[in-house]
Amino acid sequence: MSTVDRALVRDVAAIAAAAGVVGVSFGAIAVAAGVSVWLASAMSMLVFAGGSQFMVVGVVAGGGSPVAAVLAGLLLNARHLPFGMVVSDVLGRSWPMRLIGTHLMVDESVAFALAQQDPAKRRAAYWLCGGTLFVSWNIGVLVGALAGRALGNPDALGLDAAFPAAMFALLLPSLRASADTAESKRAAAVARKVALLGAAIALVTTPFLPAGLPVLLALLGLSVALR
Repeated sequence: MSTVDRALVRDVAAIAAAAGVVGVSFGAIAVAAGVSVWLASAMSMLVFAGGSQFMVVGVVAGGGSPVAAVLAGLLLNARHLPFGMVVSDVLGRSWPMRLIGTHLMVDESVAFALAQQDPAKRRAAYWLCGGTLFVSWNIGVLVGALAGRALGNPDALGLDAAFPAAMFALLLPSLRASADTAESKRAAAVARKVALLGAAIALVTTPFLPAGLPVLLALLGLSVALR
């Protein structure tokens, strides 16, 4: 039986198309913030983490220090530590393959891998999703950077809202209570409290603190979950 079926290819293609669109928005926004086309593309190839890339460009463009931008990006990507433990079996045994596989570790590739029960399908889903996203993301960033340089201000087209809207759409399912079990309802309730507290902290501190610090302080919202 083939480890890659049509349904998997279809779902990965849909996610890759969406990633390409978001990559276009990042490329345009990065160029508008003063980042060169080659630097935006290099960042996308070497970092390959959309959330962190948007975070760094947004913090620096807002007047924040590079140190705050890097710290915010590192904290945002700290979730990759448990990701690596969960999907370590799909990365391969040789160090070159493990390094490449680690570079392709994004939320989507991990999610697709964990959705598979068969080990062979887990590996196939991880590598197919990670590789396809890497290509579509980097092509999108290059196209967006070139278009942004030609168009000028991407805010006029609303591209600056593309990534926040996408992140909000990804967050919504975790904030809805499932009717399956009481435990899932409690988890959804805690997630809502964490989100609301973090948003309130960021909103209150934004007028008074340099760009980037309100995002870091918003992590205090996790204190609700710890309690």
